[in-house]
Amino acid sequence: MGLPGGKKTKTGYSTSADVLEKLAPEQPVIRDILEYRTLTKLKSTYADGLSAYIKEDDRIHTNFNQTITATGRISSTEPNLQNIPMRMEIGRKIRKVFIPKEGYVFVDADYSQIELRILASLAGDEELIAAYRENQDIHRSTASKVFHVPFEEVTDLQRRNAKAVNFGIVYGISSFGLSQDLSISKKEAQHYIEDYFAMYPAVHDYLEAAKENAKKTGYSVTAFGRRRPIPELKNSNFMQRSFGERVAMNAPIQGTAADVIKMAMIRVYDRLLKEGLEARMILQIHDELLIEAPEREKEKVIEILEEEMPGAADFPVKLEAEAHWGMDWYEAK
Repeated sequence: MGLPGGKKTKTGYSTSADVLEKLAPEQPVIRDILEYRTLTKLKSTYADGLSAYIKEDDRIHTNFNQTITATGRISSTEPNLQNIPMRMEIGRKIRKVFIPKEGYVFVDADYSQIELRILASLAGDEELIAAYRENQDIHRSTASKVFHVPFEEVTDLQRRNAKAVNFGIVYGISSFGLSQDLSISKKEAQHYIEDYFAMYPAVHDYLEAAKENAKKTGYSVTAFGRRRPIPELKNSNFMQRSFGERVAMNAPIQGTAADVIKMAMIRVYDRLLKEGLEARMILQIHDELLIEAPEREKEKVIEILEEEMPGAADFPVKLEAEAHWGMDWYEAK
């Protein structure tokens, strides 16, 4: 079709999603190809894939692993129930097939921006901590500072871009990575990152210190003292060392979030038993807990989740969790 090529592979030009996304505006058929890929993946992985795991009791039983992930998060395998799609509406609809037993409902709760709250707390950045304490929209607040516009005049696009910067900083994003995410020049992305650190200097100092400490010791440490070895920092390959540096900046934050949700699970479990409830925790998805509860207990379970999850750790920025209920997982989320 004479379309411009992107990345080269052994067999020709790459047709990966990121390459096709760039070509989509020029050729309507590419939009159809991307949609077809999405639908076939949903069908094979979830619609067909999950049905193979239904046991005699009409339920799917996943396996939870404590020690597989490097981050310290619990992982789910055979089947992986932690990667049920959330970003696209058509993917989210897969959650409608997960239903509680008769007379029961699902209560679902997740933390609000847990990693950003942990970053603000560990870095001790007064600006960021103040924004959270004043219940500001954190992405709008960052946009206002980075783009030098009054808070009330921040556009949706500016907020979206600031959100990418906020979450990118947590993962040690480079100017190249941010430029790819926002479809802007590398130079512009570098300005965003520099402006962010100028507004939140304590965040910059914290991330640099985390990187330097990991280089000295060979590992990162969460707020609760759990270590993660980072051998990549001593690798002779530049790409591997760069990866190690990003891990060193992110691991204390993501690792602390993993510690918090595990402590929250224990607190919620103990409280359900203490209150003599029939409700049971049935799934954990990173920062989210799913409870199956008799309908008469749903209000009590919401109360327990919204008390016990934020109470799992005491940081300068208070943790927040919000719970909802529904007749299926989609409705509860």
